[in-house]
Amino acid sequence: MTKNTVIDFVKPSDFSPDPLTDLLRAGAQELLATAVRAEVSEFMKGHAHLLDDDGRQRLVRHGFLPEREVMTGIGKVAVQVPRVRDRGANADGAKIRFSSSLVPPYLRKAKSVEELLPWLYLKGISTGDFSEALASLVGPDADGLSASTITRLKLTWWDEYEAWRKRDLTGKRYVYIWADGVYFNPRLDDDRQCMLVIIGADEYGDKDVLGIMDGFRENADSWRDLLGSLKKRGLAIAPDLACGDGAMGFWTALRDVYPTTKEQRCWVHKMANITGAMPKPMHEKAKAGLQDIWMAETKKEANAAFDLFIETYGVKYERAVKKLTKDRDVLLMFYDFPAEHWKHIRTTNPIESVFATVRNRTRKTTGCLSRNTAMSMVFKLMMSAKKKWRKLSGTNRLPEVIQGVEFKDGIKQLQNAA
Repeated sequence: MTKNTVIDFVKPSDFSPDPLTDLLRAGAQELLATAVRAEVSEFMKGHAHLLDDDGRQRLVRHGFLPEREVMTGIGKVAVQVPRVRDRGANADGAKIRFSSSLVPPYLRKAKSVEELLPWLYLKGISTGDFSEALASLVGPDADGLSASTITRLKLTWWDEYEAWRKRDLTGKRYVYIWADGVYFNPRLDDDRQCMLVIIGADEYGDKDVLGIMDGFRENADSWRDLLGSLKKRGLAIAPDLACGDGAMGFWTALRDVYPTTKEQRCWVHKMANITGAMPKPMHEKAKAGLQDIWMAETKKEANAAFDLFIETYGVKYERAVKKLTKDRDVLLMFYDFPAEHWKHIRTTNPIESVFATVRNRTRKTTGCLSRNTAMSMVFKLMMSAKKKWRKLSGTNRLPEVIQGVEFKDGIKQLQNAA
C-alpha cells in the first residue's frame, strides 16, 4: 500500500502560535528602532556646532551598542542603541556621552512590566505561581520574572517606603483630608491591628497619599504619631476639613495636632453602624431614611429628615438611633462647604476603594503578615492607584475655602466674600 494512514500530530505546547502577537512584536521592534534613531539624530543636531581640534564635527555616529532584549507587555523586543563617539573633550577632559531616554542603560524590563509584578502579587498570585502567570501574560520566554523577583522587589519597596515617609512637606497646603484605619484578615506582627492611612486634596484639587502607618485604630497615640509626623515634616497649615469614621482616637489626635480643622463624619461608616444595630429586614428601609438626610439639598431639609428618622425608629431601635444623634453636627458639616465638593467629603471612599485590592490580596495570605511586607504592599498599591485618581470637582472653589469664604447649603454667601 502506498497510501499512508498515519497522522502526524503537532508537538504539544503550552502556548499556541499567535501570528497577531508576532506581528505586534515585530512592529514594536521597528517602531522602537526608529524612535531611538530619531533620538540620537536630535542629540547629534544639538551638538552640531562643536568641532574638534582639526575643525571636524566633534560628535559622530560610531556603530551600535550590543543588541539586547527588553521585556514588554507583548513579550521580548530586541533593540540596538546607536553609539556616539566624541572625538574631542571638554575643558575638564570629560567626554560627551549619549544615553537614550527611551532605552536607558541596563534596562531589561519595561516600566509597565515592573508595575505588573506588584499588582499580580497584590491581586493574590502567590510567588510560586508567578512564572506561569507571567508567561501567560507576556509570553513563554518571560525569564527573570520569577518568584525570586518578587522577593527582591519587596526589599526595594520597603526602601522606597522608608524614603517616602520621611519626605519634606514644607509649603504643601491640603484643603481636605480623609483618614481611616483599615484592618486585614491576617493579623500584623508586633500586635499591630491595622493600617492608618491619610489622603489629602491640595489647593489645586489633586489627591495625594499623605501618610501610611501601622498602628491601633482606636488609639489616639498612634494617630497622633502619624499627624505629628506630617506637621514636623512641614505640613504646618491645618487642613480645612477632615473626614473619617467615628473612631475616637483619630478625632482626639486631630484636635491636639490641628485644632482648627473642622470635622465631618463618614456617612458610609455611619450607615453601616446604624443598620448593624437593627434587624436585617429593616436595613433597606433604614438606609433609605438615612439617605434622605445626607442627600437633602439644604441643611434645613436634612434636619427635617433627621428628626423624621428619630421619630420613626427611636422607640423600637433606641441604640441604633443614638449612634446617629450623637454625631448630628459633624454629620452635617459638609453643608458649610461648596456643593461641588459634597460628593467627595461626605465619605472616606477614596481610602476604602483603594483598600479593596489590599483585602483581596490578604484574604489569600495565611498566618501573620510581617510589618515590612504589609507596609510595602499597602505603599505600592496606593502609589499605583494614585496615578488614576481624578481631581476634585469644583477646583475653582478651593481658593475660596482657603480664604474663609462662608458657604451656606453649599452656596457661597456673597456678602462675606470680601
